[in-house]
Amino acid sequence: MQKIISDPKIMMGKPVISETRITVELILEKLAAGETPQQILEAHPRLSDEGIKAALAFVPQAL
Repeated sequence: MQKIISDPKIMMGKPVISETRITVELILEKLAAGETPQQILEAHPRLSDEGIKAALAFVPQAL
């Protein structure tokens, strides 16, 4: 399962999906804009469904 990491050397410390440079913010923006998880996965081959779920699960923890 992919998890969320935050490293100052990757994307200026923004939370990203591990082993990618895909930010939680990007995933949430795409979902809010109406993209489906399948569309996001097609646009970002290194991302998995678990990564999208991890991003969504991260939100309440971050708030």
